[in-house]
Amino acid sequence: MIDKSSAEHKVARVIHVYQGVSLGVAVLAFFWTVLFVVNGLPLMALAEFCPVVTALVCFVLVTRRHFDLFLLVVQISFFIFIIGFSLMFDLPQNGAPRATYLFLPVLGMLAYINHLRRHSRMQLSVIAASLVAFVVLCGADLRLPFAQPMPPELHRPYIWLNSTVAAIMFCGTIYALQQRLAVPRGIARDLVAALRHGGLSLAYQPQTDRHGHILGAEALLRWNHPTRGPVSPGTFIPAAEEMGLMPMIGSFVLEQALETLARWQADPKLSSLRLSVNVSASQFNEDDFEATLHGLLDRYQIDPTRLRLELTESVLIAGLEPVAAKMIALKKLGLTFSLDDFGTGFSSLAYLRRLPVSELKIDRSFVATVAENDRDAALVRSIRAIATDLGLETVAEGVENPAQLAFLLTTGCRIFQGYLFGRPAPRLDFETAVKAEPVPQIRIA
Repeated sequence: MIDKSSAEHKVARVIHVYQGVSLGVAVLAFFWTVLFVVNGLPLMALAEFCPVVTALVCFVLVTRRHFDLFLLVVQISFFIFIIGFSLMFDLPQNGAPRATYLFLPVLGMLAYINHLRRHSRMQLSVIAASLVAFVVLCGADLRLPFAQPMPPELHRPYIWLNSTVAAIMFCGTIYALQQRLAVPRGIARDLVAALRHGGLSLAYQPQTDRHGHILGAEALLRWNHPTRGPVSPGTFIPAAEEMGLMPMIGSFVLEQALETLARWQADPKLSSLRLSVNVSASQFNEDDFEATLHGLLDRYQIDPTRLRLELTESVLIAGLEPVAAKMIALKKLGLTFSLDDFGTGFSSLAYLRRLPVSELKIDRSFVATVAENDRDAALVRSIRAIATDLGLETVAEGVENPAQLAFLLTTGCRIFQGYLFGRPAPRLDFETAVKAEPVPQIRIA
């Protein structure tokens, strides 16, 4: 349902923001490091240099898209630094308060924004720890027994500069939070209107064999906004997830997909096609999902083996056993399952043997560089070996050039999806392409 490549621009923007913040922190910390060295305060300089190193490490992590590790390093290291520096050097003196602890609310706000993005007990712990530490450092003159107060001539400019930076950063996090909360509500309101007035539709991207013969398609959700034009799924799908609209949108997609399969079933030239539909975790884990799907199958009287449900490991948030039980019950109806984004998660191998899947989808992030990157090439070969050993089919996503196709063929992959074979298209255009003769041939250089 989600065209995953459409989210790349949003990810790139997030990366640029994190890179900018990391460099900004590094520059500020380096400024104080140099100032402390010039004033003969080597211990303070060494302490202040720690955020410089941390910020540069964070820059590298976010550039390489290790977002979870990036957040872990940022939150733990800067929390420790703020507490340590406040108790060791930044002490109240001569009527002047501390300043370093003013960054704690910023840290807590960032943790809250990350918690909204993906609920986590760790983020809640960071929020609580930041707020408690802020109150304690604000209300009590705590210091280590061997503390070395900052010289008064440096302490006052330190307070003014750091207080200003902390205030600016806090305003920035408030703005980010406002955007984070406002955008999903606005999108959700427009999405509901689109569902009611026919603003949502499905596009169909071919899944083919090596010669370009179309075996089926993946249904991808599209939204043509009346004023904003086409809206990226990378924008509205996360907003729909956050606002709890995915079961409603998923039901629409399923109904449209089954209506399409019923149409194909009545046409001899299309009756052999299968259709893959991405099902979100929130939709699949609804109590009435099985009953809803059963009702749709009864209404449209399609061959259920032609419908393939694509799931990601996020569906396991409800637990392995209940998810496996629901999949087994649906498989008895004739439905088949595909494991999407295989190889990008942490627990795929652990649960693969427990879930009744028929297919693995090789993620486009691996396919993109198989012809140049030995590690990604090795990963793709491993995925194919696992699939072969377990008797599963594989679909390679994001195939865009003959070099990628040539490599995938050497691994034994037989089904492909990507721009090399066809872009997502409206149903009538897709059906016309299937019926066209002769069958288009994809030649390998």
